[in-house]
Formats: sequence, structure tokens, C-alpha cells
Amino acid sequence: MRLRKPVETHFATLVESIVHQQLAGRAAAAIHGRLISALDGRVEPEAVLALADEQMRAAGLSANKTASLRDLAAKVLDGTVILEPHRLARVPDDEVVTRLTAVRGIGEWTAQMFLLFQLRRMDVWPTGDLGVRKGYGWPGASRRRRPSSCGFWASPFARTGPSRRGTAGERWRSSPGRPKAP
Repeated sequence: MRLRKPVETHFATLVESIVHQQLAGRAAAAIHGRLISALDGRVEPEAVLALADEQMRAAGLSANKTASLRDLAAKVLDGTVILEPHRLARVPDDEVVTRLTAVRGIGEWTAQMFLLFQLRRMDVWPTGDLGVRKGYGWPGASRRRRPSSCGFWASPFARTGPSRRGTAGERWRSSPGRPKAP
């Protein structure tokens, strides 16, 4: 599975993920662009916290997304979320997921996608990804069922190691109606 090299900082990537959640692509891109402009291109925790609620609202962010962005910034600054590359390289995947999901608005799926696409971690098996589940034709590959309800399907590659990322990518690419790859 070939991926583009990340061009954004870890913090900027998570900010973009939060902004894009539950929005159509063009609308999310427009809101994200206005947020970057409001930040004068400085996508850093201090800059996010310095923006007034009115500036966030003017960029098109809801109160919930504003709260999520502020929570992310605060947790990066207080050390709950580690984003410094040299420190993050030593943190195991499950701890990265635990720390990220402590942030309002970041769930397990977002944390797993961060591991896969931003950190380039190879041993990630995103059973909650609808595209991966559809690509396997798994029972419960619908939005109504949680991955844990898929029983043995939730961990068919639990011990296969580094090939899980490639397998997940192949399943995702084979799923019907999938969006473009990040």
C-alpha cells in the first residue's frame, strides 16, 4: 500500500481530521481553509487556544468542533497527547489510541487512521473502518453494527503483524463506493 508522505504536522493533521468530521468534502475544505487563515497559517496549539469563539464561528466551526479543537490543543500542551515526533516514535500504538481518544471529538477510527496515514505505523487493523469491512464482505458491514459485534471477524488477523496494514488497504480499495484514498 503506497501512501503519500505526510506534509502537515501531527497537530495540523488532527485539526484537519476534526474539522472534516461529518461534513461534505468541499464544505469541510472551505471551513478548514478559513480556519487556517484565521490562524495566519500557524496551526499550533497556542494559536488555536488564542482564537476567540467568534473567530472560530466566523470560520464556520460549530460550538462542538470548537470545543474539540480547544480540547486537542489543551491536551497537547498539558502532555496528555504526545505529538513530538521523537517522543511519539517510542509510544506503542494502543497508547497512542488511548491518548488520542481522550480528546473530545477523536474516536478510535480517527486515532487508527492517524496511526496508519500520518505515523506510518504498519501493524494497525482498523476493524471499525466501513470500507475495510465492506471489502471483506463481513457480516455487520453496515453503519448500524459496531466492530465488536462482528465476533470472530473483528480479529481475523490479530496475530499476523505488519501485513495487517496492507491487507486492510487491499480490502478498503476493493470495497464498493469507497472514497478516494487519503
